[in-house]
Amino acid sequence: MALTKLGSRTTSYGFTYDPSLLESFPNKSPGRVQWVSLVCAEFTSLCPKTGQPDFGRVFVNYIPGKAMVESKSLKLYLFSFRNHGGFHEDCVETIRRDLTKLLKPRYIEVVGEFTPRGGISICPFSSGHNGERRLSELARRRLESYAPGKYSLALGRPY
Repeated sequence: MALTKLGSRTTSYGFTYDPSLLESFPNKSPGRVQWVSLVCAEFTSLCPKTGQPDFGRVFVNYIPGKAMVESKSLKLYLFSFRNHGGFHEDCVETIRRDLTKLLKPRYIEVVGEFTPRGGISICPFSSGHNGERRLSELARRRLESYAPGKYSLALGRPY
């Protein structure tokens, strides 16, 4: 788990979707329950039909297992969606899937709050867990109580 992005003297910003940008580091407390929230306030992608830019915020909340995501690599990864043509729901699901593959977290959720287009805001939610019974229950409760807009005020910790 070598970190190549953090501390490099030059940063290259790619704007083509690239999951290989994600990096992780060992969790020094893997036996403890830790809640990590990361907020990308300036997420952009392209509408796959019109090519017009879409703007939104992406919230990543997770309970790590043995690995944690390195934040600069996450930033570069999220920037890589800039020229990616994907529906909001697909972008959020892709982010959750890529982070799950990298981190194998105990629990993870990714939420998008996209600015209105045609008068409609889209706020997709995607979650997953490692099968622990209490985390299965957490996932159920979070999904049942999910309401768009709570994330804006709470920086990813609405409940």
